[in-house]
Amino acid sequence: MITVFTPAYNRASTLERLYKSLKAQTCTDFEWIIVDDGSTDGTEDSARKWQREENPFPLRYVKTANGGKHRAINIGVKEARGEAFFIVDSDDCLPAGAVERIAEVFASVAEDGRFAGICGLKAELDGKKPLFNSKEAAGRDCSMLDIRYKYHIKGDMAEVFKTEVLKEYPFPCFEGEKFLNEAVVWNKISGKYVMRYIGDVLYYCEYLPGGLTASIRKQYRNSPQGAKLFYGGIAEDKTMPLKERIKACILYWRYLCFNKKAKGFPTDAPSLSLFFILPGMLLFAADKIKEKL
Repeated sequence: MITVFTPAYNRASTLERLYKSLKAQTCTDFEWIIVDDGSTDGTEDSARKWQREENPFPLRYVKTANGGKHRAINIGVKEARGEAFFIVDSDDCLPAGAVERIAEVFASVAEDGRFAGICGLKAELDGKKPLFNSKEAAGRDCSMLDIRYKYHIKGDMAEVFKTEVLKEYPFPCFEGEKFLNEAVVWNKISGKYVMRYIGDVLYYCEYLPGGLTASIRKQYRNSPQGAKLFYGGIAEDKTMPLKERIKACILYWRYLCFNKKAKGFPTDAPSLSLFFILPGMLLFAADKIKEKL
């Protein structure tokens, strides 16, 4: 069985679109888990109502205090009963054949210990345009890092992980911080496992105002320990392209310089990053100027 997992935070207005797309699936061998990350709108009312309806799949709803998407994923992984774990955000939806195609391809890697899972394409809501050049990934068995840095394929893609792999790599959590770039865990998984890439669109997406993507800089500033872990990890990883390591060094200082929440100057900063304090500070200053305009 497949676990379709949705972290939800004040998305009652869009969650129904996802619900309808799940009811329209050609394969119903899945469960839907919603982890409500402290919503204050009608998310809980909607989920409870849908639970009372006749659905071709089990729907489980978990309410938790607001702690960020990464914490919600950790909860979802613990709750999951499926062998495959598919994260579908609350403002997105699936084409009718997505679960059927996932089940078909996932079966080809389920017993192979080299694989963390499979990966398909994301497309805009009309389904006609895959994001960036991600379609070029089809037909490859490689790590998520190789897709981006060896084959130079860009764009968000639809990853379906083995649940047991995600249990092996839970998201670290820092007190008082509600954001952590998912790549912190995806990069670790890439060091051990590969993915099977296919050319099918499995996911329709829409980037809405107020989402994580729209407020990414603010998220990093408010979660300095998470930013440190993400950018510091890239800066110290000698398997990464030098260009990416330098970029990470600059962004490291962008979000940690003068950050009151960072609890002082990071004395354990990656040695390479010390050469890039100035450009990072300039970006920090530019952010402050934009905020005042």
